[in-house]
Amino acid sequence: MEDILRPIYQERASNRNTMGILIMEKKKKISPETDNFDSILLVVVKGLEEKWIVKHYEFKDQSAALHVIDRDLLEEWIEKSIYRRAVEWIINGRIIYDRNEYLANLKETLRVFPCENRKLRLTIEFSKLTRSYIESRDLFESGNYLDAYSRLLRSLHYLGRISILDKGYHPEVMVWSQIKRIDPEVYKLYEELVRSTEEMNKRVELMLIAMDFAVNQRTEACAAHLLEVMRTRDTPWGFGELKTHPDVAPYMYDLVSVVEYLVSKDIIEVVLEETKSTSIRHRKYQVTKK
Repeated sequence: MEDILRPIYQERASNRNTMGILIMEKKKKISPETDNFDSILLVVVKGLEEKWIVKHYEFKDQSAALHVIDRDLLEEWIEKSIYRRAVEWIINGRIIYDRNEYLANLKETLRVFPCENRKLRLTIEFSKLTRSYIESRDLFESGNYLDAYSRLLRSLHYLGRISILDKGYHPEVMVWSQIKRIDPEVYKLYEELVRSTEEMNKRVELMLIAMDFAVNQRTEACAAHLLEVMRTRDTPWGFGELKTHPDVAPYMYDLVSVVEYLVSKDIIEVVLEETKSTSIRHRKYQVTKK
């Protein structure tokens, strides 16, 4: 396969801005990891003008996809979990060209998964989890049981990704087979929701109780990134100030749900400050002092 694909990537390997090239090959008939192509070629380039170029090829009964990606964009994908397939390609792909061991070092960083990177990823997933879980609870209370079930299934998916990250691994595309190996307790919650013979409303009600307990157990660890940002100053934060903080940017769209969840758990406290109006107060936030 590599010999057939060589003309596609050989010219790019001679470019001095090319940092590395790897190949990821299909190992089974249905292969989400490779988008069902027989091969994925990932070419990482420094200072690429068009940040992400994708081309598809076919030869005889084989198919391949070429992804040419700007180095900075790839590293952003990895840091913020934007395009998870790229992480799998780097972890499981075979390096066929590497300038200054860029890809080898990137593989090692992903294998080790530094604490600071993991802390950010946990808060990103936790912010999505809190939004989805709160929506599920609200839908259940309003009697929309099928919609509540759908949101709850999504919440379980985020919880599963959190359990994988918490144990120092990167979530894969086929996350539930990974969770089954790494965290059987979370996998059992998933099975109970999808295989239960209870009526839909009862099934959702019981799972909301179980989810509340599971989320509570992980709250401090998952919110650590946000709480550290908030502790960088002694004065309370306005929501707008917090939302525009550069370190919070990866989860700014779900920030309101995670802040409100942490307020409900007394981890963050509300501080009311005077305004020009005698009847309206600014609502600000600070980490609860314990």
